[in-house]
Amino acid sequence: MPKPSVELSPEEIARYSRHIILPQVGLEGQKKLAAARVLLIGMGGLGSPASLYLAAAGVGTLGLAEMDKLEAHNLQRQILHSTEMVGSPKIDSARTRLNSLNPHIIIQEHRQGVTIDNVIDLFSNYDLIIDGSDNFPTRYLVNDAAFFTRKPLVYGSIFQFEGQLSLFHPEGGGPCYRCLFPHMPEPGSVPNCEEAGVFGALCGVVGSLQAMEAIKFLLGLEQSLMGRLLVIESLAMRFRSLRLNKEPACPLCGTNPSILKLSEENYEFSCQPEEGEIPRDGEDNEDSEHAIEIGVEEAKKWLDSENPPFLLDVREDFETEVCQISGSHHIPMREVPAAIDALPRDRPILVYCHHGQRSLMVTQFLRGKGLEKATNLTGGIHSWAEICESQMTRY
Repeated sequence: MPKPSVELSPEEIARYSRHIILPQVGLEGQKKLAAARVLLIGMGGLGSPASLYLAAAGVGTLGLAEMDKLEAHNLQRQILHSTEMVGSPKIDSARTRLNSLNPHIIIQEHRQGVTIDNVIDLFSNYDLIIDGSDNFPTRYLVNDAAFFTRKPLVYGSIFQFEGQLSLFHPEGGGPCYRCLFPHMPEPGSVPNCEEAGVFGALCGVVGSLQAMEAIKFLLGLEQSLMGRLLVIESLAMRFRSLRLNKEPACPLCGTNPSILKLSEENYEFSCQPEEGEIPRDGEDNEDSEHAIEIGVEEAKKWLDSENPPFLLDVREDFETEVCQISGSHHIPMREVPAAIDALPRDRPILVYCHHGQRSLMVTQFLRGKGLEKATNLTGGIHSWAEICESQMTRY
């Protein structure tokens, strides 16, 4: 819970007057907000609106955990940032914008982001955590660390046109994220927003609601989303509230938990093949160019060699309009099964997409159809642009 209230200057009282006149807030409530410390994980689509409204509300200390740089494609939904800051660390852009919005608050920067090594100490310094992460390993790490440090966690997520929101707080009697989803999904089974797309304005809705839940909790208002999952369907413009019970079999907060501490294996996608699965990264494969996956640096050497592979781009048509690796043959992923007879069987095939998830699925499909020299480009064209062609337009 927030620390004891602090005094507000006349300027601050005037700034927050529309809050203060609310009976549920009042001057003492506004002082609670000024004394509060909130940590935001990610300064992206959800962290942008959440941090703006927390800063505007006068939450005294905002911690920003972010390690990425701003890219042009972020601006479709990450309203905290501006075009002139593209290429700069997001945390720099965020600090500048939030300080300009409210100079009375304190911004604390955590440029290493959230890691298994720093997360417990980091969370211990804050009253509440807001999760704006966009990947499963971080999401599960944040949930588990919030449980072990007994911190309330405001969860939000976006997938295409649907958003989700809840307040996880086992210490207060509610469920945790693992009560809903006990374990991480298999790698590639759930595409991220970079693969599936995201409706930009929906980020503003979910991020703003995260800020609202945080402010209500800090004020001590009893009504919250603890024990409920809010589902937002933006196409139908429908909000649904689903009951979430604390799960006795939860591996983290249940009656007989199996997760007793933070362990790296709980936050890493497994790359070890199951029995009968195709080996990865050249395992059981003497010829590394026929491994199921290779990195972009090795791929570039291979493509520049005297015997380059057949380069297969399985992205959508609009993606190839943005950028493409020279020499590519384009067949969208959904069309690969019908076009398989047009692919060479006597020549290695190097498959790529945006980030390497779709192309890995295609690679596994091709190998299952007898094209055993198919190889996936790890990290896709995004990694290629970062490492091999810095001038390539990224999206």
